[in-house]
Amino acid sequence: MYGQIQSCRSCGSSRIDTVLDMGMSPLADGLMRDFEAAKNAPQYPLQLVFCHDCSLVQIDYTVPPEELFCRDYPYFSSVSDELQRHTLANVEEIIAQRRLGPENFVIELASNDGYLLKHYLARGIGVLGIDPAEGPAKAAQAIGVETIQDFFTIELAERLAAEGRRASVLHANNVLAHVADTNGFVAGISRILAPDGVAVIEFPYVRDLIDHCEFDTIYHQHLCYFSVTAVDRLLRRHGLYLNDIRRIPIHGGSLRLFIEPVERVGARVTALLAEEEQLGLTRIDYFTDFGDRVAGIRRRLLEMIGGLRDQGHRLAGYGAPAKGCTLLNYFGISSDLVPYVVDRAKVKQGRFMPGTGQEIFDPARLLEDRPDYALLLPWNFADEILAQQAEFRRGGGKFIIPIPEPVIV
Repeated sequence: MYGQIQSCRSCGSSRIDTVLDMGMSPLADGLMRDFEAAKNAPQYPLQLVFCHDCSLVQIDYTVPPEELFCRDYPYFSSVSDELQRHTLANVEEIIAQRRLGPENFVIELASNDGYLLKHYLARGIGVLGIDPAEGPAKAAQAIGVETIQDFFTIELAERLAAEGRRASVLHANNVLAHVADTNGFVAGISRILAPDGVAVIEFPYVRDLIDHCEFDTIYHQHLCYFSVTAVDRLLRRHGLYLNDIRRIPIHGGSLRLFIEPVERVGARVTALLAEEEQLGLTRIDYFTDFGDRVAGIRRRLLEMIGGLRDQGHRLAGYGAPAKGCTLLNYFGISSDLVPYVVDRAKVKQGRFMPGTGQEIFDPARLLEDRPDYALLLPWNFADEILAQQAEFRRGGGKFIIPIPEPVIV
């Protein structure tokens, strides 16, 4: 299951071909505790491939999940104010639409620090989180969110179902793309969902990734990059039906799926499936110029920041997200060019970016050090961060937003 794959993660076809080869890259959330360890972080192949039989875009190398998500995992969902607003609105809408109350039960897979389930809990609805990462799981437990610290598998689903713990609502935000056993994960959802339940699943949309050249969202945690066509075929294999769908702006363009064990496919699903067929997302041709467009962004960004440095300007980075690791490493932006980065997450501060070696500081460092430009790595939260850093900007500091096209703001 781990290492180089020889067949599609979803349908098992051996007809997979390369879309983009990004060479060797360190693990994106593998923040190190010292500079030398960061510079010498282990690296793994990072290559994007397309399945001709089910249209799934995926990377062709699997790192064991224990190396990616367990101890010392540095991502805490509650750090982002924008994500919190997005999540609360989602929960309130589902509670109202499905008239949920104390008799209902909500499960979240990859529940992180309880950022979502706490909103159900506050309304008297029973919840259960499942997450393998020690730090976030303990943070969730500390606020009263019952959390099983483990990976979600078909075996765990069977156990919970046998205990009568089946979900009226099951959330799985930005996790379906992360699991190596794609079919086992979906089979587990089918088992744990109540007969009248709904699974609400979110993940970045491969169409937005390609159209907006969001190459930095490709990293070892993200094994799959779904189209509506590819995910519909996967779900049907396990007796689940994509009945409604929405395109949402978060994370550079995502999908929110509403999945049930009964088939009543709505117009929005039918329309998106037809659009994908018309646009060519079901064929590799749609993806073939992606590498050339990424190379263009790389050239323009390096010319921009190299030119600023040559003019005597000082640079820093803002944010240490997983996507930042991909961008810095694939573009070769070392600590010689961008000496350090800042991030609001306390757990990341004092560590170093893998591969490129930038130390991570509190955002207050921007006001103390006053660099001229900050490379904005979590560009998907640009509006939130620009508002937070109003004082830095009033003092003359500028941000470089790299995606979808390098610009200075």
